[in-house]
Amino acid sequence: MANETDLNKAEETDLGALPEWRLEDLYPSMDAAELHNDIDEASRRSDAFSVQYKGTLSGLAGDGGAALAKAIGDFEAIEEILGKLMSYAGLVYAGDTSDPARAKFYGDLQGKLTEVSTRLLFFPLEINRIDDAVLDIALKDPALAAYRPWLDDLRLERPHQLDDEIERLFHEKSMTGRSAWNRLFDETMSGLRFEVDGEELPLEPTLTRLQDPDGKKRKGAAAALSKTFSDNIRLFTLITNTLAKDKAISDDWRGFDDVAASRHLANRVEPEVVDALVQSVREAYPHLSHRYYAMKASWLGMEKLNYWDRNAPLPDNLNRVVPWDEARETVLSAYQGFAPEMADIARRFFDRGWIDAPTRPGKSPGAFAHPTVPSVHPYVLLNYQGKVRDVMTLAHELGHGVHQVLAGGQGLLLAQTPLTLAETASVFGEMLTFRSMLASAKDARERKIMLAGKVEDMINTVVRQIAFYSFERRVHLERKQGELTSQRLGEIWMEIQVESLGPAVRLDENYACYWSYIPHFIHSPFYVYAYAFGDCLVNSLYAVYEGAESGFQEKYFDMLRAGGSKHHKELLAPFGLDAGDPQFWKMGLSVLESLIDELAQVQDA
Repeated sequence: MANETDLNKAEETDLGALPEWRLEDLYPSMDAAELHNDIDEASRRSDAFSVQYKGTLSGLAGDGGAALAKAIGDFEAIEEILGKLMSYAGLVYAGDTSDPARAKFYGDLQGKLTEVSTRLLFFPLEINRIDDAVLDIALKDPALAAYRPWLDDLRLERPHQLDDEIERLFHEKSMTGRSAWNRLFDETMSGLRFEVDGEELPLEPTLTRLQDPDGKKRKGAAAALSKTFSDNIRLFTLITNTLAKDKAISDDWRGFDDVAASRHLANRVEPEVVDALVQSVREAYPHLSHRYYAMKASWLGMEKLNYWDRNAPLPDNLNRVVPWDEARETVLSAYQGFAPEMADIARRFFDRGWIDAPTRPGKSPGAFAHPTVPSVHPYVLLNYQGKVRDVMTLAHELGHGVHQVLAGGQGLLLAQTPLTLAETASVFGEMLTFRSMLASAKDARERKIMLAGKVEDMINTVVRQIAFYSFERRVHLERKQGELTSQRLGEIWMEIQVESLGPAVRLDENYACYWSYIPHFIHSPFYVYAYAFGDCLVNSLYAVYEGAESGFQEKYFDMLRAGGSKHHKELLAPFGLDAGDPQFWKMGLSVLESLIDELAQVQDA
């Protein structure tokens, strides 16, 4: 295992010095005295909290709001300690999921914190048993009124709340249930190796080969992915079936009437809003993905694209590597052009060791921004390999980071943003960076390449994610009738992919196993539509920005600072937008279609 001080050093590569995060802002090390002191403190305070407040909350509310507000403040303070501990364990583990010492640390700490948090489980359950009329009177107190958005959200959970002992059972068994299967998936995926041209590669570099200019290398990478996924398909099928059944059991006990209803509730978004989004995107497939991939096939001199050619660079692509320092300045410059405050916050991530950029064996694939807790700061994980898409990923995750920093002022309970709105700042950051780079394009050729890259990213964000959502719905609905075989999962995957990608993309049986590596299916069922929600929302938001004379930036920062304290209707109203209006989604999709129109004109010229 790497010494944790080694993670503070920048890794020197041909990309320049790639930073590795400094986790000592959370704790100095896995065996630090500060960490063990916080575990003991959380345990002690949770015991005292339970003794002081259990069975008293209705009485506290009846005496006025101040006493209940103090109880919520005490609860929030304990949750802050627990969140800090679990954030550290998760980030250490993400740095190398293949390291047994880190895996043990993560698992052991997760067990301890599950035990501690079980003692707090009564609190939100008991709050929801307070009579509405009593709580309404108590909320007239300003101290309690500050927590109204959290209480309102908590009340939405009330119809699905179970008896205390059952809730305790669900909570305690989560470690040996869903969490354990999540960990099995992560460790398996991180440990997989793909043989490409005689070289054994982890997942991320293998996926990157699908963007190689050499078609043979793309095909070789695709074959390697298919072989390794297929070799492990029984395990991934078991994980998928088990987690789908686990979710169905929970949904049944809690009275959710649709497989995605719990996600909609967690996202604080109405099912009809999501349905309107999905319908709008699916109706637009022919105008978006089908049309674009037909254009791309012609650019590559093919009748149809092979599935491994879908993200191939264009024939006249610049094919250059973007060094880390250039990526940094590109994103910061774009943010600066929008608002200096945005760039100032983003700069902290670079200057203070809040980013982990290199690709390493065992490191979690993909990218994320972790908010940790308001008393510390977020961290960003990347697997940076110098592609233009990697620059966009940096812009995306820093958008999350800026949002998390700004929302932190709300405190732990109100800072957490529903997934649908959590993607707003990230996608907006991407759009700012793209527009900045497009404006500096040297000629029509470079402009075309950049436009094509953005169109592909938007298709991957909107079309692909809605297709993923459709796949998940099919899987979870069919799982109610019994286990799905690997073959059946592949059949559903292929049917959905044919519909979404269109006739210009050639799919064969080797692609049928590609469902198996999508982490969102495992970690956050039905998360994926949040990406499409965010992209369409930002397209509409950006159109308002371009047409605004002044004041947009102030409204935008107010939206980010709100965190989870406001519903999407409240947040979008100052911009004259309403996600409940079906035309809202068509407006967002029209931005993508207009970019394809522009590319078509370049092609025809």
